[in-house]
Amino acid sequence: MNTVMKADILKNLIVVNDNVLVQPCTSKSKTKSGLFLPPGYAEKEVLQKGYVVKVGPGIPVPYFPDDDSEPWKQKRDESVRYIPLQSMVGDLAIFLMKNAIEISYNDQKYFIVPQHSILLLEREDTAGS
Repeated sequence: MNTVMKADILKNLIVVNDNVLVQPCTSKSKTKSGLFLPPGYAEKEVLQKGYVVKVGPGIPVPYFPDDDSEPWKQKRDESVRYIPLQSMVGDLAIFLMKNAIEISYNDQKYFIVPQHSILLLEREDTAGS
């Protein structure tokens, strides 16, 4: 998969919270025995797989002051903090289809999948690179 090309096409999209943008893998229109499947058959399966093309910032963490005795004296940190997601761009994700939302962008089909619906990630080993 050419992730550099995907990044250019999707640069204007911002994925929010703990959502992941997934491009589905091409589904086979024929079974192993040679039977042709009707259009839309693969989309009705419970599990789907696809490549992660964009990842949201994560789950927002609320602000809690360090000392509750005099919170008005403390300088409040207004920056939002997030718990990062496990998914990374380029991962192959297997996810539950019932929680995914299908969208079409630039004539390509994508799914917006919440992090909790992703069951398994396959990642290329990048330690040697």
